[in-house]
Amino acid sequence: MSKRYPRTLSSGANNTVIALTETEVGKLFSGDTRSDIGSEAEKMKFANAVNSLVVRFIRLDELNADTEMLVMERLFPMDFRAYEFEKRVLWLDLFEDELQQLHEAGFAHRDLRRPSDMPGLSFDNIFLTATGLRLIDVGISALRHQVGERLFERFVVQEREEMAQFRTFFLSR
Repeated sequence: MSKRYPRTLSSGANNTVIALTETEVGKLFSGDTRSDIGSEAEKMKFANAVNSLVVRFIRLDELNADTEMLVMERLFPMDFRAYEFEKRVLWLDLFEDELQQLHEAGFAHRDLRRPSDMPGLSFDNIFLTATGLRLIDVGISALRHQVGERLFERFVVQEREEMAQFRTFFLSR
C-alpha cells in the first residue's frame, strides 16, 4: 500500500496529488520519481505559455526532506452530464481548438485516454471546470524540440484518435 497523505485528492501509479489550499494542489514526487519533477514542470510551463488548456503551473516546492511538490492551480471538476448537449459542443470545440494550438506550438499531451490496463476512468485527465475543459497530468507529454519531428507527429496522430474517442464519449452520454 502506498503512503497516505492528509488532504489526498488522487493517487496514480507514481504520484499523489494533495490539496494545499482552496486554490493550489501539490503533486508529490518522492523516491524514484523525484528526477521527473523538473521535466513535468518544464512541459507544464511550455503549455501554459501557449494557452490555458493545461492546468496552470505555480511553483516547485517541498513537502518534507524526502518529498518534492509540483504546485499547480486547483481545479474543481464538474459532471458534464448536467449540461445541455449544445453547451458541451461549444466546450468541446474550444477544447479541440486549444489542443490544436498546443500541437502547432510543439506540445503533445500523450495521455488523453488512459490505457485500458491502467486504473481510473478512460478520460481522467480531462476535467470539465467552470471555465471549460482542461487538461491535467502532463507527466508523459512530449515537446517537439525534445523528441524530434517524426516521433512528435506520431504522438499527435495518436492524440487526434483519442480526441475523436473523447468527442464520442463527451457528447453521447
